[in-house]
Parts: sequence; structure tokens; C-alpha cells
Amino acid sequence: MSSSSEQTQVSTNLSETPPISKKAVAAAVTGNALEFYDFVIYAYFAVYIGKAFFPVTGEYGSLMAAVATFGVGFFARPLGGILIGSFADRAGRKPAMILTVGLITVGTLGLAITPSYESIGIIAPIIVVICRLMQGLALGGEIGPATSLLIEAAPAKKRGFYSSWQIASQGLAVAVGGTFGVLLSINLTTEQLADWGWRVPFLLSLVLIPIAIYIRRTLPETHENKDEHSSSEIVSTVFREHKKVLILGILLFSSIGVASQIGNYMVSYAVQVLKLSAPIAQGSVLVGGIMTFISALIGGILSDRFGRKVVNILPRIVLMLLVIPIFTWMSNAPSLLTLFTVNAIVASCTAMFATAGLVQIPELLPIAVRSTGLSLVYAFGTAIFGGTTQFIVTWLIAMTDSPMAPAWYVVGISILSLVALVFLPESKNVNVQK
Repeated sequence: MSSSSEQTQVSTNLSETPPISKKAVAAAVTGNALEFYDFVIYAYFAVYIGKAFFPVTGEYGSLMAAVATFGVGFFARPLGGILIGSFADRAGRKPAMILTVGLITVGTLGLAITPSYESIGIIAPIIVVICRLMQGLALGGEIGPATSLLIEAAPAKKRGFYSSWQIASQGLAVAVGGTFGVLLSINLTTEQLADWGWRVPFLLSLVLIPIAIYIRRTLPETHENKDEHSSSEIVSTVFREHKKVLILGILLFSSIGVASQIGNYMVSYAVQVLKLSAPIAQGSVLVGGIMTFISALIGGILSDRFGRKVVNILPRIVLMLLVIPIFTWMSNAPSLLTLFTVNAIVASCTAMFATAGLVQIPELLPIAVRSTGLSLVYAFGTAIFGGTTQFIVTWLIAMTDSPMAPAWYVVGISILSLVALVFLPESKNVNVQK
């Protein structure tokens, strides 16, 4: 299907599908939550990981090295999107989703058991970088197959709600990570956290991986009419025939990547910039996770009722208008109240427009290349913008000595996404079985 026919794909003749079981939804999102938990837990403990593996001098040196390595995982996402996304369009959604869980296992295990720089020298940060690449490869290939399956299996009038569980499950992962962070911060000393405490959440997640693989084996397959096209042919088709959706989708996901990473960065920001205690900082993650879970589901319901574009636009505008005042308030009066409030607002707005974006883009792509297309949009959008956010913000704070750098960065990227939304068509009434 060419880009000139994208608009004609939108039709009121919706294809009704049998209701997807709750077990299948749980199977799809459990793996996503597990992988997202493993990926973002690194961000929560970046201060301690930086000291363990990157003994760089200076107040911000080791933290910048740690968040730069965090960004490395993002830059593996496009490769994961290409390889695993196209695999899902060739072999089906289910085998691709089982593969991603296996990859995340390798990366997580490596991070959990790698000795510190003090113990094995330069080999330690090299292993950490490789593990981050493995995690990035897995997550880059996860979103496309899992979201495509949910959209294709959902009732036509509830695709927004069903796909919202992708973001909601990420909120649960964030909340669980925040809970572990609070418990560890309360029960361990700073020295214990830096020495071994940050490894505990990684090790605990490994217990759940066999369960995730088992339940994913029970998933229905929604892409039965597969063809013999190679991965390179599928990727070429996306770039050649769906260039408009690809480019605008990447710009749309830029603000999703930046805003979500600002939320993940708040732990390091609270400790390093606001000088708040570790338990308070980790508690803000729990708040962000809960608000992400609630707001994602609300966003999905609203997008089914009012359309994808309105839910994509309004929360972005709200965040743009509020982010400067609330960051000013927090920097002038750093406390549990201000930190939790800021995190709640950022998480709520981000979850709503992320949900709308995650359903709008795949709805604008045909089933034959949907997984690949969405994987590429998500991977490139989060790699280019989300993957650099923590490093850029840390560098801006260090250079300007201004705690307002994150807020201004959110405003700038939000404007870019709003421009892209002007040119993206509404997709609520698309027939996704084509």
C-alpha cells in the first residue's frame, strides 16, 4: 500500500473480531512489563551504577557515564525493531514475542552479576555496555509485535483501551521498581546500596522470566496470512511506501521518549540536584508508576470515544503549559510534596498521549508491515530523543547550573511533536485487518 492510499485505509466499515481473552492480554503485556522493568530499573539506580562501573572524576562525571550507557540501550532499539519487527511480520507475532523475553534475560543477568570496576577493571563497563545493547535490542523488537497483536485481536471499538495496557503495564513496572527502590533505600545504608543493593531488583526480575515465556506460548496468532518476503524487503517497503507515517511517527514519539525519560531521571535529579534523600527520590517513582497505570487506561478509553488525535494533542499542551511552573516550584522548594506532584503530572500527561500515539501509528499501517513499521517508529523515536535525554539534561544542568533544564527541554520537544500531529490523519475508524 502506498503512502497516497494511507488516507483511504481509514474506513467506517470496521472489521469486528471475536473478543480477545483476558489471559491473552495478560500474556502480551506481562512480557512487556517485565522487559520495561528491567530496562528502566537501570535509570533508577544510575547514581550507584555509575559509581560501581564508571569511576570518572567530578561531581557529575560518573553519573554522566552511567546515563550515557543507559542511552546505549536506546541505540540498539532500531536494530531490534528491524530484526524482530520484520521477524514478526514474517513468522508471526507470538514467536517474536517469545524471542524478546529470551534476549532481555541475557542482558539482565549480565547486569546483575557483573563485578565492579574496582574488581575487574575496564572489563566491567564493557560488559555493562553489551548488556545494555542486549536489553535495547529486546525492547526495540518488543513493542511492534505486542502492540500489533493487541490491536488486531481487540474489538474494533476498543482498540485504544486494549492497546493502552501496553503503557499501563509499563506503569506497573515503574511502580514495582519504585517500591523496590523505597524498600532498599529504607533498609540499606548508602554504602550498601552502592556496593550491592542496586543489584537486587535485577536479580528478582529473573525469577519471573520463565513465567513470562510460558504464558506467551499461549498467545493467539493474529497474523496468519504471512508471505515469503524477506526482512530486507519488508523494511524496504516501510521506508518506500509508508515514509510519511514513519517520519511523522518518529517526531510524534520524540516527546513520548523525552517526557518518559524525564520521569525516569527524577530519581537521579532528586538526589544529585535537589539533594533529597534516596527514599524520597525512589518514592517519586512509585507515584509516577501509579499515575502512568491509571492515566494510560483513561487515555485508551478517551481515544476510543473521541479519537486518537485529540488525546494526542491536549495532554501535550497541558504538559507544555505546566512543566515550567511546576519545575520552578520544585527547584525553589524541594520536598516530598513538590517532587511527588511534579512526577505525578509528568507521568499522567505522558501516559495519556503515549497511549494515543501507540495505537494511532500502527492503525495507519497495513497488517503485512505493521509490526516492522511500529517497531521502527518506536525505536528511532525513543533512540534519537529518549536515549539522549538523560545525558543531555545532565550535561545542561552541569553547564548552566540551572535545575530548569529538564523543563525547557520538554517544552521544545513537545512543540516538535505537535507539528507532526497536524499532518497525521485520524485513525480511529481504520480497518486493521487489511
